[in-house]
Order: sequence, then structure tokens, then C-alpha cells
Amino acid sequence: MKFRVFLSVFIVFSVAVGLPASAQRPEASADTQGKLRQLIASPDRSKRHVARDQYRHPFETLRFLGIDPQETVVEIFPGGQGGWYRAIIEPLVEGGGGRYFPVRGRSGWPRSDATDVPYGDVDIVFVFRAHGFLIYSVAAEDHVADIFRMLKPGGYLGIVDHAGDETVDQDPTGQNGYVNESYFRAMAEAAGFELVRTSAVNRNVKDNKDHPRGVYSLPPTSSGPDKELHRAIGESDRFTHLYRKPK
Repeated sequence: MKFRVFLSVFIVFSVAVGLPASAQRPEASADTQGKLRQLIASPDRSKRHVARDQYRHPFETLRFLGIDPQETVVEIFPGGQGGWYRAIIEPLVEGGGGRYFPVRGRSGWPRSDATDVPYGDVDIVFVFRAHGFLIYSVAAEDHVADIFRMLKPGGYLGIVDHAGDETVDQDPTGQNGYVNESYFRAMAEAAGFELVRTSAVNRNVKDNKDHPRGVYSLPPTSSGPDKELHRAIGESDRFTHLYRKPK
């Protein structure tokens, strides 16, 4: 059965929550920020990717999540070699002495271990717009539990996802593509994670989450009617959370 926990609305923006200073992950270093800026500004990035920077805020997001190019990094369902975040993260990490492991869709994960991922030795796992795993055939909590198993003690999970309407109970099948952040937080904490901090960097107040085809009405999918209206809204309202696996 899918994980059904409905919490009251909570609003937390760019703050550390309840963890001692020793457990707080610093934001990306000044040196890493410089490298990020270079990669994001690279002429090698496709125009299609660059056009979405205004909605996805790659520099601010990765700085907030504390990306470190010397670490062992896993990205869940990043797409192929041309994956949007992968095109930034992979060269940053591999050029900085770290290790990057993509967990591809249709790979059998989490029914089986993710290929090549060094379980128990991962510093941080990134999840970008994977719909909280709600739309996949394996229960969402199984995905989150296996991410917990990937991480070393003290490792981190950074997630950005389409933020649902907190006044409406979460659809456990995730048909509209939105995930209530309280729902995901409850699932993460049930798996053993501690919430470190959240950010408003990927918020979009124009998104009222009430569209004919859910999040898929909005760019970049733009599959519903009223395309001009949805283009004016832009991409979805998103929550940005950083979690920690306790030591």
C-alpha cells in the first residue's frame, strides 16, 4: 500500500530546522560556486537547457544543497547523458576528484540495488522532479528507504519536486504530478531522515496547482489546453529540501 500520511500545512523557507550546528551541511564553497558559474555559463550547454535556468535556478539550488565536487554523488533518474542537471553535476564532480553515479529509469531499481552505486559510501543523493516516486510501480517509500541505504552515516538527500496543494490530501498515485511537501517530509522522516533545511528558491507563486492536466499542463510539457496561459505561469512551484541520514 502506498504511504498515506497527511500532515498539517508547514511553511519553512531557507532555514535550518532543529539540528545541531555540527549536523548542518555548509553551502557550496566559494571555489565550487565559481566552477558552477562557469559550467552554467558554458557555451556547450544547449539553448533549450539555458532557457530553463530562469525556472530551475541551477546555481542557487546546487549552492543551497552544498554540492561538493570531491564527494561521491548519486543522481536519481537523471535522464541520459544530456540530462538537465546531469550536464552540470557530472562534469563538476568528475573534474573535482569526486564520483558521480546516475541511477537510470527502467534499471530495476529499487527492486534491485542500483548498478555500480557504492551502498553505504555515498555522500549525497540528488532527486530532481521525480514526482516523489509516487507515479512508479514500486511503492514510494521503497525508493526513499533505498536512498537511505545508499548513504553513508551523516550523508545527505537533496530533493526538488513539484509542490502540491497542502489544503488537499495527497493523491498517493501522483496522477497530477504534484507532491505535497508535508507528505514527502513525512515519508523521508519515516525512513530515518532528518530535515536539515528548506529553500524557497524554486517557488513559483503563479502556479495555483489547478490545471486540466496537472503539472503537465505547464512548461516544459505544455500538454493541456490554454498553452498561452500556462506559458505565462511558467514551470511549476517547487519545494527544495535537504535531509540528513543520522550518524
